[in-house]
Amino acid sequence: MAFALVLLAVAGALYYVYGTDSTPQQRRGRFAGNEGPVPVLVAPAVRADVPVYLNAVGTSRALNTVTVRPQVNGKLLQVNFKEGQDVKKGDTLARIDPTTYQATLDQAVAKKAQNQALLGNAKSDLERYERLAATNAINKQQADTQRALVAQYAAQVQSDDAAIESAQATLGYTNIVAPLDGRTGIRQVDEGNIVNASDTTGIVTITQIRPIAVLFNLPQQDLPQVITAFAKGPLAADAMRSDTNEIIDRGTLVVVDNQVDSSTGTVKLKAEFPNTDLQLWPGQFVNVRLLVNTLSQATVIPTGAVQRGPAGTFVYVVKDDGTAAMRPIKVQKQDETQTVVASGVTPPERVVTTGFARLTDGAKVTVSSGDGTPAAGSGARQRSGQTGQGGERRQREGGGGAAPSTPR
Repeated sequence: MAFALVLLAVAGALYYVYGTDSTPQQRRGRFAGNEGPVPVLVAPAVRADVPVYLNAVGTSRALNTVTVRPQVNGKLLQVNFKEGQDVKKGDTLARIDPTTYQATLDQAVAKKAQNQALLGNAKSDLERYERLAATNAINKQQADTQRALVAQYAAQVQSDDAAIESAQATLGYTNIVAPLDGRTGIRQVDEGNIVNASDTTGIVTITQIRPIAVLFNLPQQDLPQVITAFAKGPLAADAMRSDTNEIIDRGTLVVVDNQVDSSTGTVKLKAEFPNTDLQLWPGQFVNVRLLVNTLSQATVIPTGAVQRGPAGTFVYVVKDDGTAAMRPIKVQKQDETQTVVASGVTPPERVVTTGFARLTDGAKVTVSSGDGTPAAGSGARQRSGQTGQGGERRQREGGGGAAPSTPR
């Protein structure tokens, strides 16, 4: 009985091996698809001028901010501005009752007139005394006394001039004018109120927002690069939205702070923007990028082509014979979309950007376009290199060549 079972098992094995027309390649089933060329996507290395930016988060700040306060005490007669209004330097914003200050000015003018009259009379007497003293008709001391009296009245007239100027200035303070071009905020005092020079809240705050400043910090490691570039000329700065990175305004760097913050290890910088469309507002957070250099005619490849291994960064270069070659590279600069290569790739060599799953050094590849169809010029290599049980089966069934699958 055992011998019969052994014979049955041997017969079954022989039938499995020789009784079917399948080949060893066909019996590999789903693994046959892995024997053909590796479908990949490629992109050429190009030469381009690449800007070098330093990125930071900044805060918008009014270029100048002034709290308009009264300089004299009195009743507020008029408010000549609207809240949120753009005003020009010298525009009258408000008026304080000038009655008492006008009276003080008139009094100073009258006092000067009185002293000028006394001075004129003293000068006439001095002339007569000097003529008499020359003939010894009077004592010379009397002429000297009169000369001193003339000087005294002249000094009083000068003092009156100063009093008039002071009264005029005080009277002028009753007209409150804008000290700069800017936009008014919320009014703090209404007409009819008594205002005082000691008030801290003021009447209104004016902010200069065209142009506007943006303050931002950079690490101290970037300071030498900024200083070197800034010494050559103004540096361009872009203000961008924090959500979409859309450029709001373009300006220039105006100052680098004279010390590094020891608690954070950063240095403060200030850029100025025209803010023509008022897209920047005091207190607003914005992203800032500062152009510190431009790499001229650098070799650029997509960042997706850069791979990393134990030996460092490398790329796969597709050669003219349809094979992929692993090439070590030196990365000079990299962002989310493009990488500047210092060495390892020379334009217009093509680098693989997608399809690394089965890719090895020296592997055959077929270059596909983004929609999964063979790219121009790669069809001949694809057809000559297509092998495996899947291709043989389709040939026996009368089918054409296999279309490459879309690279992952």
